[in-house]
Amino acid sequence: MQAQEAVPVFRLYGETEIWPTPDLMHIESVAERSRLHDWHILPHQHADLAQVLYLREGRAEIEIEGRLSVLERPAVQVIPMFCVHGFRFAENVQGYVLSVALPLLEQVEKRLECQVLRSPDCYVLDETEAMYLDSRFDQLGQEYAGRRIGRDLVLSSLVDQILVWGCRRHHDQVRTGQEMDRGRRHMDVFLHLVETNFNEQWPVDAYAERMGVSTPHLNAVCRRLCHHSALQVIHQRVLLEAKRGLIYTTMSVSQISDRLGFSEPAYFSRFFKRLTGTSPREFRNKDVRRVEQ
Repeated sequence: MQAQEAVPVFRLYGETEIWPTPDLMHIESVAERSRLHDWHILPHQHADLAQVLYLREGRAEIEIEGRLSVLERPAVQVIPMFCVHGFRFAENVQGYVLSVALPLLEQVEKRLECQVLRSPDCYVLDETEAMYLDSRFDQLGQEYAGRRIGRDLVLSSLVDQILVWGCRRHHDQVRTGQEMDRGRRHMDVFLHLVETNFNEQWPVDAYAERMGVSTPHLNAVCRRLCHHSALQVIHQRVLLEAKRGLIYTTMSVSQISDRLGFSEPAYFSRFFKRLTGTSPREFRNKDVRRVEQ
């Protein structure tokens, strides 16, 4: 399989819509999504999340950046942001896909003092590792589907355990001499700066200067890895935070605008409508109606 020149950028596993809610993680079985696509997920990439594919049983053909590999035993495939990937599964496949949004990834990285899910590593599991991950993914899937007291705390703990496991395995690989692509390292630095400064309304030039690279170079890296300009990447992060404010808080549009660094609410409203096709108030009212149904 060969990735097409214009690779679609998905915001959620198998979906073309922008990340739909402020939730920072999502889990589903491999079969749950793949069955809808005749067990074949065409090459695509994700702009604001990384994924962990846990293959428990069955056969999986995995295309990563144009390279095809076949797995027929328990394994984990890490899928970083902006990594072009596609799958073809056997119908008896069992396993999970865990999607982790960039803000949650950044939080875990800060606590661990290491980068997690940043390179497309593949780990074939021994029996002990498979049993460990089996337990965590099963619990995560059950907890995610329920609404029991303390759900968020349990979800956070289980995701942390899986990401710590991935971090340790990644460090083992780094010690063997594997290194990240230079452009991807620049992208990681840029995404970290965006995450910590998106509400400061920095121009792209300021990000490039902080990184010690030229603005054209930063834009070239962004376009090569995600087919978007640096400014578009910044705008998507601001938009995600705006949606969270509208859905999960009682702040007014004016307050959200101010919190995100806009000079006036009218500018924020134009920004929001240009990217979503609807005004902030319409977006909030639509979500309220959906919940009430």
